[in-house]
Amino acid sequence: MKIPDNTEVYDWKSSTFWFDNEGIVCSISKKVPPQNLEDTKKVIEDFKKIIGERKVCMLIDVTNSSESTREVRNLAAEEFPKFVKAIAMVSQSALGKMLANLFFTIKSQPYPTKMFNDEAEAKEWLKKHL
Repeated sequence: MKIPDNTEVYDWKSSTFWFDNEGIVCSISKKVPPQNLEDTKKVIEDFKKIIGERKVCMLIDVTNSSESTREVRNLAAEEFPKFVKAIAMVSQSALGKMLANLFFTIKSQPYPTKMFNDEAEAKEWLKKHL
């Protein structure tokens, strides 16, 4: 994914994100060591402040994702349903795909999730959930 010009970008230790013209949250995971529970709580709190009370669709490039701890996965599984409508993931690496599929297989979610090889296909799928 490429960050568009003239858009507000939010940059954290583990990811960078922005809103596209459709209101979809686009996020690129960074190649960093796994986040601890406190860092993850802070990111989720900050993210919720940015999006307010609404639920959002998310397009996440998980190519550089790192494995997360059980505590972080449990927190995400508990918090994400409060602000997520749907998540589409794209990855250019087998490891990124494996980690994303592992998370969503272990913790089934009450919102749709799908892995894609193509960003445009992922966005089209997400638009159905806006």
